[in-house]
Amino acid sequence: MRAVVLVGGEGTRLRPLTSSIPKPAVTLVDRPFLAYMLEWLADAGVEDVILACGFLPTKLEQALGDGSRHGVKLTYLAEPEPRGTGGALRYVHDELDGGLGDRFLMLNGDILTDMDLRAQIEHHERSGAPGTLGLVPVDDPSAYGLVRIDDDGVVRGFLEKPRPEEIDTDLISAGAYVLESSVLDLIEPGRRVSIEREVWPVLAERGLHGYAHRGAYWLDVGTPERYLQGTADILSGLVRTAAGQALDARRIAVGEGCDIAGEVRGPALLGAGVHVGQGAVVGPATVLGPGVVLEAGAVVERSVVLDGAHIGAGALVRDAIVAPGARIGQGAVVSEGGVIGEGVEVAAGTTLEPGARVFPASTTAEGAAAR
Repeated sequence: MRAVVLVGGEGTRLRPLTSSIPKPAVTLVDRPFLAYMLEWLADAGVEDVILACGFLPTKLEQALGDGSRHGVKLTYLAEPEPRGTGGALRYVHDELDGGLGDRFLMLNGDILTDMDLRAQIEHHERSGAPGTLGLVPVDDPSAYGLVRIDDDGVVRGFLEKPRPEEIDTDLISAGAYVLESSVLDLIEPGRRVSIEREVWPVLAERGLHGYAHRGAYWLDVGTPERYLQGTADILSGLVRTAAGQALDARRIAVGEGCDIAGEVRGPALLGAGVHVGQGAVVGPATVLGPGVVLEAGAVVERSVVLDGAHIGAGALVRDAIVAPGARIGQGAVVSEGGVIGEGVEVAAGTTLEPGARVFPASTTAEGAAAR
């Protein structure tokens, strides 16, 4: 069975982390974000994955290669222009030798999950449905489109952005679908089509099913807050991943050649060649990429500091993201959702306001508060 993963978005909500790299290639803990989905698909028995690309496809291919190290064979197909979820699917089908086959998977590349995909496929095969939507429960469904199913899994309707009195289910679409080839007949070639708005309602009249993945982990990693949440959940083991399994009993992993004179509090992962100076503190819920330097007395907690970044003496990075090659000056403070772009220099003594986003090629003024 082939799988199509939609990765055409520009990741605007994660900028400046995604200013020069597509979101699926952004490092999450110790590997490109999309690697988690590829490994999850491989665990479910999927061998052939097609990536429907859009933004910076060459950089995505550089990050993921042929897919072999993640257990799958990857094919990259870049849309000539944005065509929506349905249009992208039809484009992929038309461009492949032999198309997508009689049955295939379609997935949103933004999700981090350990749902039981095999169980969803088995439900689909038993039901004879034209498609089966993976569904997950959420605590607050008011911000999502809800999917109503009966006891047998038959979809009875969709409800977009419901009012509180309208909420009668906690199930939303998880962005993972098992589809029959007949679905492609509903998508006109060469135009923009939303599969959610234009195809699912038609299929609902033809026996569309939903499979509820209760008890599974699911997260749409689309914002800095969710990126940090996903990082923390991988480190703590809340979501089952190969990256999480690399941590020891203290929930700590330390790469080769690290020099640690300070303290590391788990869960935390340090890449190769990290330097943690005297009195510096790392963690909890923290990732330091390869070659990161923390000078004496620096504190980094509930944060991600990526490859080659430098944190000055006495600086504080809390609940924040620091992109590769950035430099945080002595005594500077980056916190509460701050995102520092690649190669940015935050001057000594600077305190960034909560949620500040500093884009590449920027330098903050010494001692200033910055947005």
